Amino acid sequence: MRKELKKLLALVCCAALTCLAVTGCAGNQEKRTIRIGHNQSTNHPTHIALTAFQDYISGKLGDKYVVEVYPSELLGSQTDMVQLTQTGAIDFCVASNAILETFSKNYEIFNLPYLFASPEAYHHVMDDPEVTGPIYESTKKAGFTAVTWLDAGTRNFYTIDRPIESPADLRGLKIRVQQSPTNIEMMKMLGGSATPMGFGDVYTALQSGIIDGAENNEMALTDNGHGDVCKYYSYDMHQMVPDILIGNNAFMESLSDEDRAVFEEGFKLVNQVEREEWIKAVANAKDRAQNEQNVNFIYPDQKPFVEACLPLHDTVLKNNPTLQPIYDAIQMYNAEYPAETN
Repeated sequence: MRKELKKLLALVCCAALTCLAVTGCAGNQEKRTIRIGHNQSTNHPTHIALTAFQDYISGKLGDKYVVEVYPSELLGSQTDMVQLTQTGAIDFCVASNAILETFSKNYEIFNLPYLFASPEAYHHVMDDPEVTGPIYESTKKAGFTAVTWLDAGTRNFYTIDRPIESPADLRGLKIRVQQSPTNIEMMKMLGGSATPMGFGDVYTALQSGIIDGAENNEMALTDNGHGDVCKYYSYDMHQMVPDILIGNNAFMESLSDEDRAVFEEGFKLVNQVEREEWIKAVANAKDRAQNEQNVNFIYPDQKPFVEACLPLHDTVLKNNPTLQPIYDAIQMYNAEYPAETN
């Protein structure tokens, strides 16, 4: 464990040397340096939102803090970055819900397939602190707490050479999923073979034929080059899973009330900017995937996918009854914001 921690700390030091070139960071020994890591490219909505936060803190509290943003897994994988945030080696990172599920079973609920009836229901749930608060607070003992959420759109299947128009088309295919027990069970119910792996390994696995496809949003096709290999993208819309910006508890608790208020406004800005950029980025990614990468977009009947996955809701709630009030609150939003009908 100590060797692993030393390796992670070494990553932080190495990444700091490249930070000036990547994000225009500046060091100052008299100021508190705040390090934020994520696994996306510099043109991704996540990075754009975090640099807006960087500018906001610099404008409000630049005499006290220097914010450094490390994109593209410069600080290691998401699992590495969560561990670094736990220990306080870095202050914030963007974590996938699947990784957070390993720290708190409360995050399991967001990995449920077909949990939200519509993007509107999803957004209203994530904006409701009465729903998300207990989930965010559930990792406090682990040393970190969620400070805001980031829209990651809908997750859909994409494959190298087989269009997915029904669950039957997934049979015999090795599909990369996030490293989450819920996602593995989802693939089993849909008839595919789940292959959990880190996001950074997916392109090579697709290119070499280790896996037949993956599931993610449209940006994976363009930003990460998956559309160069996979030529079919199927809008089954099995998940709407947020990414989560987490912060080290010790750092957050060290802030004065005045500084904490500024940071809280900054977290709201991250959410706002990321969501605005997300809409534009998805449209651009889809256009580029269709016209430059020759990806075929498919719109299958969602009903067979939903029917195959719904038993997983009962299983998860039975195994984790504490999720029931959260699940019930989500269903109320689903009733208020149902799926659009053609």
